[in-house]
Amino acid sequence: MLMDHICMPCQGAKEDAEFRGLAAAVARAATDDRTVIITCVNQAWAAPGSLLDLFLESFRIGDGTARLLPHVLVVAMDPGAHARCLAVHQHCYHYTIPGLNIDFAAHKYFLSKDYLELVWSKLKLQRRILELGYGFLFTDVDIVWLRDPFKHVTAYADMTVSSDVYFGDPDNLGNFPNTGFFHVKPNARTIAMTKLWHGGRGKYPGANEQPVFNMMKKQMVAELGLRVQYLNPAYVGGFCSYGKDLGKIVTMHANCCVGIGNKIRDLKGVLGDWRNYTRMPPWERHRAKWTVPGACIRAEKQV
Repeated sequence: MLMDHICMPCQGAKEDAEFRGLAAAVARAATDDRTVIITCVNQAWAAPGSLLDLFLESFRIGDGTARLLPHVLVVAMDPGAHARCLAVHQHCYHYTIPGLNIDFAAHKYFLSKDYLELVWSKLKLQRRILELGYGFLFTDVDIVWLRDPFKHVTAYADMTVSSDVYFGDPDNLGNFPNTGFFHVKPNARTIAMTKLWHGGRGKYPGANEQPVFNMMKKQMVAELGLRVQYLNPAYVGGFCSYGKDLGKIVTMHANCCVGIGNKIRDLKGVLGDWRNYTRMPPWERHRAKWTVPGACIRAEKQV
């Protein structure tokens, strides 16, 4: 089993071209305990009125989340997304990949070649952050934050991940992970995990990172001693599976949803429900209910 230790950044280490400027960007955004919140956007997701605006707005109106906003690092995958990020947020990083001739600004269809390059590139960047000695909480940009999720991350787990299917036990490896929202501590096990995970791309061609992780998670636990825990969707939910109690919900993910327009419409509904909930007197809040994510449901039926 690998030794459990923090990999501190080597002083004076030369960053390669792919990650130039990343160490400084992470250091500016990180908390005192060396943790950074990461999300990734392209131009379509960062455009005015799109997902990035809703994501940032949720931090401002959530319960105890505004203080987390200075620790969010928005990773822009193209120049347009970077320019838009700089206009609305204080911590932005333009991730350029030398030798990769892909227009990340355009909409990417699920499991297309360009989409797969996008999601696997994110994993490389996440590994680099761990190698620099920082932990991270990665969040898809189509997630709204209503409460502080760090309260649900245990000191025990190397990796804490949201779940699409949850069987009631956070330690049950049979739970189905959703890698659109996960926390990772920086240590030898997690760095080795990201390398093994990325290596699975060749073993499972045509798959994105989430099913590959699901197929490899038992191997990671057995070979690396990785400690994995799952988040209860009653707290960290999504349109696939979410709790009905607005008094418990922490984040809401627009998953199980096709089309950026449908995601935007239904996430606006979530934020509207949240505003209505917070305006209620405490003794009335138990009556609050979610609006059904109707645009996403209709889109799913048409697929």
